[in-house]
Amino acid sequence: MCAKIERAGNHDRRHFLLRTLAGTVAGMATAAGLDAIVPATARAQTKLTPEAALQELMAGNQRYVAGRLTSTTRDLKSLKAQTAAKQEPFAAVLACADSRVPVELIFDQTIGQIFTTRVAGNVTTPEIVASLEYAVASLGVKAVLVLGHSSCGAVTAAMKSDTEPGQISALYPHLRQAVERSGGEVAKAVEANAKIQADLLRTSSTVIRDALKANKLKVGSAVYDLASGKVTAV
Repeated sequence: MCAKIERAGNHDRRHFLLRTLAGTVAGMATAAGLDAIVPATARAQTKLTPEAALQELMAGNQRYVAGRLTSTTRDLKSLKAQTAAKQEPFAAVLACADSRVPVELIFDQTIGQIFTTRVAGNVTTPEIVASLEYAVASLGVKAVLVLGHSSCGAVTAAMKSDTEPGQISALYPHLRQAVERSGGEVAKAVEANAKIQADLLRTSSTVIRDALKANKLKVGSAVYDLASGKVTAV
């Protein structure tokens, strides 16, 4: 993550420690189609359209890149009390397991707002699909975003077809189609993979497919840039 973002993050954390917080602070969400500052819990999945849910993720990333986080200004004790009994995420994200991709932080969202699934290469294994189906069918998320990232190690390894210990190479078949579309460029493979995995979710899951047909859900794909912190839809 770039130094600018780290400095901004440290600044926000200092303010978090110094302020007396009320649990109803939230950021402007005009990009999500909302006209006022409202608590995050009021922007749960029942209050957002599928389009607005995707837009809120991208608006949060813009705040993150600009160093104007709102998520860290919440009282964590109050937040835990609010989410202990139930969860009401408005979106689900399928991200890579890479430790440099902190999903809630890069979208400026707090505990309980994003249902996150993570696996190296952000691929749609049966277990991942089942988890996302739960998010759609039981939790009512309005958007599912497949998030790749720059310099993805899983994608790079699949392109080289390196022999790896244990079961690491079991990821390669899931990434083969993206590698074939990449023209030998890692960045293109990462982008292609995000699109391919999103398409697989749309077509292979009956739960997600039915929600899409009913206009209750949007499925998107994007790539996170490790250096700038920016998320770009693809």
